[in-house]
Amino acid sequence: MKPLLFTLKAEPDQRLDLSPLTPDRLVGRSAKEIESLSIGTTRKSVAVGDIFKVKLGDATSVRFDGGSDRFDLLGAKLLPGFEIHVEGDVGAQLGRAAKGGTITVAGDAGPYVASQSAGANIDIYGDAGDFLGAPLAGEIPGMSGGRVVVRGSVGARCGDRLRRGIIIVEGDAGEDLGARAIAGTIIVLGTAEGERIGYLNKRASIVLSEQRELGPTYVDCGAHNLGFAKLFAKSLAAESRGASRLLSGRLQRFAGDTAVFGKGEVLLPA
Repeated sequence: MKPLLFTLKAEPDQRLDLSPLTPDRLVGRSAKEIESLSIGTTRKSVAVGDIFKVKLGDATSVRFDGGSDRFDLLGAKLLPGFEIHVEGDVGAQLGRAAKGGTITVAGDAGPYVASQSAGANIDIYGDAGDFLGAPLAGEIPGMSGGRVVVRGSVGARCGDRLRRGIIIVEGDAGEDLGARAIAGTIIVLGTAEGERIGYLNKRASIVLSEQRELGPTYVDCGAHNLGFAKLFAKSLAAESRGASRLLSGRLQRFAGDTAVFGKGEVLLPA
């Protein structure tokens, strides 16, 4: 059966809250009921029917034909067993607090992708903004489960306060990669900018594809053939061949950040 389809009529003139358009909230609704849902974020009232043409289908799978950087909170609180595909760009907080499911974006995403996500699988075929996997202001943990793969580059503070889960960036990463990470895994196949990689990292594993200088609070532990890394590489082969190849090789391990617990690590090609 074909998915439930939202076709963009025109570029919206305000930011939109698309959190009501997750599959679990749409099952059993008629096209008229869906079109009447409010998604505006300003004093000007905006309903789904003002922005999208709705074509009913299997609501366990939702497709957006056309995107915008004003599409905020798309896939927020998504539940396991459901999927969302966007043919275009999205805005801020993609997959916010998602419990599971699959989100695919054939374009770019804004800041705070997977913020407090607990189990969703998110694929972004373009670039992503700052604070991927990070908490919003006033929150303590960031992403706490699931997997995010960005085929392009990401902005600053990717993996900030990461609690659990896997982040793979096949392009470049901005400054302060893995800052304040609590745990989890971050893999960057391009270049990581700045001098504070893994700043205050407690227990996270940060894997980079090129040799570089790290801060003085990281301790060189030598080159290793890590058995777990090779097993991990096999599990990632279908997600990212580049990440799988990187983890399959000999790795130089740096323990840190010793300014905090010092139980984390940065792994570089040996």
